[in-house]
Order: sequence, then structure tokens, then C-alpha cells
Amino acid sequence: MENEITAMALDDIFRFECSSKISCFNECCRDLSQFLTPYDIVRLKNNIGLSSDVFIEKYTTQHMGPETGLPIVVIRQDPANGFQCPFLSNEGCMVYQDRPGSCRTYPLARLAYRSRETGQINEQYVMLQEDHCKGRYQKKTQTVRQWIKEQGLDTYNQMNDLFMEIISLKNQFHPAPLDVKERHMFQLACYDLDNFRKQVFNNNLAETMDVDPACLEAAENDDVELMKLGFQWIKQAVFNEKQ
Repeated sequence: MENEITAMALDDIFRFECSSKISCFNECCRDLSQFLTPYDIVRLKNNIGLSSDVFIEKYTTQHMGPETGLPIVVIRQDPANGFQCPFLSNEGCMVYQDRPGSCRTYPLARLAYRSRETGQINEQYVMLQEDHCKGRYQKKTQTVRQWIKEQGLDTYNQMNDLFMEIISLKNQFHPAPLDVKERHMFQLACYDLDNFRKQVFNNNLAETMDVDPACLEAAENDDVELMKLGFQWIKQAVFNEKQ
């Protein structure tokens, strides 16, 4: 059977379960292009106990997105070990509690876009029916809505939607490639969060920001709030969006 994709509504029911007892266990963690969102990076680098710049250098590669012209971060895989995820062991995922959003969502995938007319986020889930995966033949059933809750996807989706707003602004108002300064700003605020914190609180970057003081205070010790601040700064500094 060839790989298939099936559209799913939130209350549609599907069969799926993953465990070490299934013959395909860990197969989905090999030979894949695992893109990381800014929120994925925060969760992973904190799980491992590395600063964001060290994590990016050690575990990822980057290239420019052909459609957005923005840096894309991908988990680095070693051909010497069969291109498997660096966080994979024989027992399974070593960072399972903070695994990327796309790993949590599987065997579903979430497609989201913002309506230009209403500004609302519209989402669509699809089920990926891949030949290597035997999880879809297991007995456990659940709805898409139940799966989202069970996998703790709400925060991932919310943060990824905020990041999507930046991509949307780039596509609408800045079709040309980012210049060197803009790329550095984007990289700093979206991916290199620990160094962004230093720029904000140690090197007076906060003085150039049009931001609520309460938001600034919350961001000093909270990575999620800092990421929100970084997204807001990119909107203002690169895309001239006003509060």
C-alpha cells in the first residue's frame, strides 16, 4: 500500500497506538527531515540543559526556506547511524516529555493558516497513513480532539501560530530576502533565545522596544514570555507593525 493522507475533523475517530511492543517502534525516528519551530527549540534545549546557541550548533542544521526566505532549522542526523534522530535510543525517545510538536501530533499533521479577511487561525488535521507504521492497526481508538489533549498540543499550537504570524507578515509585506541585519534579528529573537535575553536585559535592547513593562518583566525569567516578546520585536523592528 502506498502512503496515504486522509483529512480529519476534530471529532473523527481513528485507530492508533505506539509502544515498544510494536514491530515498527522507532522507525518513524529515522531518515526524516525534522523541522523545528522556535518553541520546539526552547523545549528541547531546556530538556537537555544547553543554551540555545550551543543546542543549535550541536544538534541542528539550517537553510533558507525557498518560499518564505526565512531561516529554517532542521535536526541534524548522522548518516553513520542510519540518519536516526540524535535523541533516539533503543528504548525510545530520550526527550519524550519535550519532543517536537510534529512528533506529538503524529500520525496526524496539522495544517494552519490565518484568514486575511478575519484574522482568525483556521486549522485542518490530516492522518498520515505510512507504510512503515503499524500503529494504525492497533486496537486503541480516539478522536482527533482527544489526541490533541492527550499529546499536550495546545501550547505548541498556540506558540506555532504566533510564529506563523511572522511568516505571514514576511510573505505579505517583505517579499524580498531579508538583509544581513534583518536575518540576524530574526535568528536572534526566534531561535537564539538565550542571547536575545542578554541583548534585552544586559545590552539595553529593551530601551528600543515599544512594549508593556509587565510583559518585559515577565520575559526576564520565562522563556515562553521571552519568545512572545521576541516575536513582537521582530514584527515592530523588521516589519514595522505597530502595537
